[in-house]
Amino acid sequence: MRTAHRTCPLCEAVCGLTLTLDEADRVVGVRGDRDDPFSKGYICPKGASLGRLDDDPDRLTAPMVRGEDGEWREVGWREAFETVERGLSAVPGPGRAIYLGNPNAHTMAGALYGGPLVRSLGTRQVYSASTADQMPKHVAAGLMFGDPLTIAVPDLDRTDYLLMLGANPLESNGSLCTAPDFPGRLKALRRRGGRLVVVDPRRTRTAALADEHVFVRPGADAYLLMGIARTLIEEKLTNVRVPVTGLERLEAAVAEFTPELCAEACGVPAELVRRLAGELAAAPAAAVYGRLGTCTVEFGTLAQWLVDVLNVLTGNLDRPGGAMFPRPATAGPRRTRPYTTGRWHSRVRGLPEVNGELPVATLADEIETPGEGRIRALITVAGNPVLSSPNGARLDAALGDLEFMVSVDPYLNETTRHAHVVLPPPRVAQAGHYDFALLGFAVRDYTRYSPPVTPLPDGRPSEPEILARLAMIAAGQGADADPAGLDELILDQVLRKATGTPGSPVEGRDPAELRAMLHGATMPEVRLDAMLRLGPYGEWGGGGNLSLATLLANPHGLDLGPLEPRLPDALCTASGTVELAPEAIVADLPRMRERAGRRAEGFVLIGRRHLRSNNSWMHNVAPLVGGTNRCTLQINPRDAAELGLQDEAVVRSATGELTVRLEPTDAIMRGVVSLPHGWGHAGTAQLVAAVNAGVNANTLTDESIVDPLSGNAVFNGVPVTLTPA
Repeated sequence: MRTAHRTCPLCEAVCGLTLTLDEADRVVGVRGDRDDPFSKGYICPKGASLGRLDDDPDRLTAPMVRGEDGEWREVGWREAFETVERGLSAVPGPGRAIYLGNPNAHTMAGALYGGPLVRSLGTRQVYSASTADQMPKHVAAGLMFGDPLTIAVPDLDRTDYLLMLGANPLESNGSLCTAPDFPGRLKALRRRGGRLVVVDPRRTRTAALADEHVFVRPGADAYLLMGIARTLIEEKLTNVRVPVTGLERLEAAVAEFTPELCAEACGVPAELVRRLAGELAAAPAAAVYGRLGTCTVEFGTLAQWLVDVLNVLTGNLDRPGGAMFPRPATAGPRRTRPYTTGRWHSRVRGLPEVNGELPVATLADEIETPGEGRIRALITVAGNPVLSSPNGARLDAALGDLEFMVSVDPYLNETTRHAHVVLPPPRVAQAGHYDFALLGFAVRDYTRYSPPVTPLPDGRPSEPEILARLAMIAAGQGADADPAGLDELILDQVLRKATGTPGSPVEGRDPAELRAMLHGATMPEVRLDAMLRLGPYGEWGGGGNLSLATLLANPHGLDLGPLEPRLPDALCTASGTVELAPEAIVADLPRMRERAGRRAEGFVLIGRRHLRSNNSWMHNVAPLVGGTNRCTLQINPRDAAELGLQDEAVVRSATGELTVRLEPTDAIMRGVVSLPHGWGHAGTAQLVAAVNAGVNANTLTDESIVDPLSGNAVFNGVPVTLTPA
């Protein structure tokens, strides 16, 4: 037996783990790393099951190729890459597409090689889980702060008042807010006399912990936030502390959204809207935080914009205890191009590009519709869009029409079963780990690198090598091209840019000299070393001494200190200030005003998170399936009684219908039903998941409806009808 330390890659909390491995290098025990300065020993059921996930017998260990007869066979890596080369070379660039799934945010491979793979494909048909999740937050941040990754997070450990909407961190462990032991941090807030208010259509575990839970109509959070903004302005409760542009325009834009009008739209009484405004303004330090429930709705971008409008108006943006901007150790140079969207549009529906990608809600359109530019070949990396995209049944059928599809995935699942080639990444323990994306949203500046715990077998490529080879094949360099050449090209570009930028700490130095100083056992480690040295704490970029060697010498991670005020340096807007009333936002407000008096008849559907689940990719681990982690339809008992519903109900929407087992609970408001997403594993090759199949909630969601500013799919507030099964 031996022990090893690594960061958990299974959600956004980046908890440190201590692994116990047997003589065969299998993970047989997992506990929280008590010496990690950020997570301090915290662990959740997902992290505790890492060994079971790593050693899943249904996990693919060799490439799979599907023959013309539909049968799968194992092949060697050389044959697999040669098959990919033949398939991709038969389809020119515009006919290719790529889908990047959620787990890419949790791997070094996804962070370092996703971009080069996209560029090598020569296509604008780029899709990801972002437009099924957080894209409204990126658009709002881009319009207000100039950079879609400049996202303010609540300073949880110092705030006195937290208003949380559409988030359930006791189940999700946090999202776009990296905070190990989120539950413990919320309890600490209350112990020190702070106040936690949770706004949600369900009384979630987080809402049950709060000082106050406010029911709100699904999809109407923007009205509640607008009513609070209007009250702050009307009652002269504002205290703007940061440089802003557009304050007068903002005041004019919110004038007609009275608390009474907003109350009618969101179901929160006008007097409560006014009280929440007063409490936010009076708190010594406060933060507003909104997540998935406020993103996956018709007014997702407006809601995310209003979150930070309130943080600005109450004087809580960029100050301790408010909403602050992390300074990650691998942060690159500031963005210089102005933020914009809609540089191109989708071929069929004319939906605008956002952050270099198109909405996943239109992926099926682009496969099904004939004509120039139709998607004929698709690469998926760590994604299962059949279960995670709106109207998944339609996408499921569309994938069968592709001429060629290759998937990088450890499983044959509902999506990858359509592929012609499946390239499985190695086990978690065989991969190095650094959280490039998630540490950019951390509530405390922190850094940690986890080298591989166990070696790769001879001839077995790492996930970075798999993606690098795909990129080189897509670029026309062939299946035998050396993937190290791609890394060296990227490194050279990074170092030349750094040495050629006026004012850079390494301005004028020889890139070759800097390259010779970099270290690492693998090319991803070498690239990480460069980013750390050039970053704000590095020996080349920030006057510190941070490098890969520093992190290897500190296997439990390094605490870089509490968040510090960063404005105006963090801003990338043309004005150099926070843009309070961006043109695109103001132009969308009439839509919100027009919708204020309209509500869906009957019932609406919302999603649900479970602590022991993360989308669709953990349902094959027996300890994580069962108990409260069930695919049931939550409904208020009075609604169930009035409709005569017993054990099951038929749920119908504009796109499909499901028969679902009921879970009556008074934790959900009347007129609302809740179904978790990520289920629907009937026919999968994953044996545990097949036994606990559940139903695909995205049979009911409508791909024709998106948030117009971000293209994000609408998963909450979906109109449905219910009848007895």
